[in-house]
Amino acid sequence: MKFVKFILPVLVLAGGLLVCTVDSYGKAEYTKKEKKGCTFCHTTAKPKDGKDLTEAGKYYQQKKSLEGYKAK
Repeated sequence: MKFVKFILPVLVLAGGLLVCTVDSYGKAEYTKKEKKGCTFCHTTAKPKDGKDLTEAGKYYQQKKSLEGYKAK
Protein backbone atom coordinates (compact mmCIF):
# COMPACT_ATOMS: atom_id res chain seq x y z
CA MET A 1 0.00 0.00 0.00
CA LYS A 2 2.88 2.38 0.77
CA PHE A 3 4.24 1.65 -2.68
CA VAL A 4 1.00 2.85 -4.31
CA LYS A 5 0.90 5.97 -2.12
CA PHE A 6 4.37 6.88 -3.35
CA ILE A 7 4.22 5.80 -7.01
CA LEU A 8 0.81 7.30 -7.87
CA PRO A 9 1.76 10.92 -6.97
CA VAL A 10 5.10 10.53 -8.75
CA LEU A 11 3.37 9.31 -11.91
CA VAL A 12 0.81 12.12 -11.76
CA LEU A 13 3.59 14.71 -11.31
CA ALA A 14 5.68 13.24 -14.14
CA GLY A 15 2.65 13.11 -16.43
CA GLY A 16 1.77 16.73 -15.62
CA LEU A 17 5.29 17.90 -16.37
CA LEU A 18 5.31 16.01 -19.63
CA VAL A 19 1.99 17.50 -20.75
CA CYS A 20 2.72 21.07 -19.63
CA THR A 21 6.18 21.56 -21.10
CA VAL A 22 6.55 23.60 -24.27
CA ASP A 23 9.09 23.13 -27.04
CA SER A 24 11.10 26.21 -27.83
CA TYR A 25 12.24 26.92 -31.38
CA GLY A 26 13.54 30.45 -30.86
CA LYS A 27 16.75 31.74 -32.31
CA ALA A 28 19.36 31.69 -29.60
CA GLU A 29 21.51 34.30 -31.33
CA TYR A 30 18.77 36.94 -30.85
CA THR A 31 18.51 36.11 -27.17
CA LYS A 32 22.28 36.28 -26.69
CA LYS A 33 22.62 39.47 -28.71
CA GLU A 34 19.85 41.41 -26.98
CA LYS A 35 19.98 39.69 -23.57
CA LYS A 36 16.18 39.47 -23.49
CA GLY A 37 13.79 36.52 -23.34
CA CYS A 38 11.45 35.49 -26.15
CA THR A 39 8.42 37.02 -24.49
CA PHE A 40 10.04 40.46 -24.53
CA CYS A 41 9.36 40.69 -28.29
CA HIS A 42 6.62 38.06 -28.68
CA THR A 43 3.29 37.78 -26.90
CA THR A 44 3.88 34.05 -26.36
CA ALA A 45 6.99 31.94 -26.02
CA LYS A 46 6.00 29.85 -29.04
CA PRO A 47 4.91 32.13 -31.91
CA LYS A 48 3.09 30.38 -34.73
CA ASP A 49 3.50 32.82 -37.58
CA GLY A 50 5.76 35.57 -36.23
CA LYS A 51 2.91 38.09 -36.19
CA ASP A 52 2.36 37.98 -32.43
CA LEU A 53 4.88 40.73 -31.76
CA THR A 54 4.86 43.24 -28.93
CA GLU A 55 5.88 46.85 -29.50
CA ALA A 56 9.48 45.83 -28.79
CA GLY A 57 9.22 43.05 -31.37
CA LYS A 58 7.89 45.42 -34.02
CA TYR A 59 10.75 47.82 -33.25
CA TYR A 60 13.29 44.99 -33.56
CA GLN A 61 11.71 43.84 -36.85
CA GLN A 62 12.23 47.30 -38.34
CA LYS A 63 15.61 48.24 -36.85
CA LYS A 64 17.21 44.77 -36.36
CA SER A 65 18.32 45.96 -32.92
CA LEU A 66 16.76 47.07 -29.65
CA GLU A 67 19.19 49.98 -29.32
CA GLY A 68 17.19 53.12 -28.77
CA TYR A 69 13.98 51.28 -27.84
CA LYS A 70 12.14 52.89 -24.94
CA ALA A 71 9.86 50.49 -23.07
CA LYS A 72 6.51 51.94 -22.02
